[in-house]
Formats: sequence, C-alpha cells, structure tokens
Amino acid sequence: MNDEKKKTTVGFAVTASYCTFSKIFDALPKLCEKYNVIPIVSYNTQSFDTRFIKAADTLKKLEEITGNTCIRTMTEAEPIGPKALLDLLVIAPCTGNTLGKISSGIYDTPVTLAYKSHMRNNRPVLIAVSTNDGLSGSAVSIGKLLNTRNVFFVPFGQDDPIAKERSLVADFSKLPLACEAALLNRQLHPILL
Repeated sequence: MNDEKKKTTVGFAVTASYCTFSKIFDALPKLCEKYNVIPIVSYNTQSFDTRFIKAADTLKKLEEITGNTCIRTMTEAEPIGPKALLDLLVIAPCTGNTLGKISSGIYDTPVTLAYKSHMRNNRPVLIAVSTNDGLSGSAVSIGKLLNTRNVFFVPFGQDDPIAKERSLVADFSKLPLACEAALLNRQLHPILL
C-alpha cells in the first residue's frame, strides 16, 4: 500500500497579459514544489507572438516548469468539473477580457470554460488580476467577482498610477500565500495594496 499523500492539484490558467508572463514564470516553480500544477492556456496566449515572448516559447516554458501538458482547447477543459480534476484553479494573469467574461457567464475559451467547469464543484478559484482598465471598464467585473462565492484574489494594486492611472496588477510574489489561503477558502489580506 502506498502511504504517500496525494499532491493537491492546481490548474494554472494563463491569459494574455504578456507583460506579466515573466512574473508567473518566477512564481510557478515554487508552486510546483508543493502542488501538481496543470497549465491551461487561452487561445490568445497560445496563438500570438508579442514583443515580450513568442507563443511557442510560452507553452514550452509552462510545460517545462510544471512537467504537465497544457490544456489548450475547450474540449480538454470541459472534464475539469465532471471529473473533479482540480483542487484549486488559479487564473494568472487574468486580463480584463477574461474578468468580463467569467463575471458575465461567457465561457468561450479554454480558460473561461475551465472556470465554469471547476466552479460546479464548489472549489476555490484564485484570480491574479492584470488589466489596464481595472479602475474603469473592468471595475464592475472585479466587484462582481469579489462578491462571488469561492472566488478569491491575489492582492493587487495600481502598478503605475502616474502613466497608467486605471491599471491594476496582482502582486505575483504573494501567489503562493494566496494559493494556501484559497485552498482553505480564505481571502489573503489586505486585498488592496
């Protein structure tokens, strides 16, 4: 009989805030020490080369760090709920577009369908916001999700209040602590930095 305790499984969903990818690549190894991490990627993340990184390099890096294959399609994301595959779903970075979709019940990407599928099990979701319109167009979505059962946030604040006065970004260094709290159905505080 195997006495080894089963590792907690965390879905790590990446949406297209390319400028923060280096921060998630820094945070992921620490998460992988403690959890079995399954990467999930949005269509934009897997499709577009940017000045920050090429799409193929993003996928390769996620798979190398986690040791798991990326979930890339809605068909691959759908079983997350019915099979109860995840203990926690992390969306990091979570763009304003994704915030708007999940807060409005729109599930048309691998990441948004992973959210919907996972939420059916009353298990926690952790959001690491990264959007230039967090204090304008996406504020409504953030407000709705702050009031949604089983949804938690990595603490966030303004990343450049002078040049980008409406922009909000999570403090990715707090991701491991926020994961621990979310797995206990708790919000890491303070939320606003």
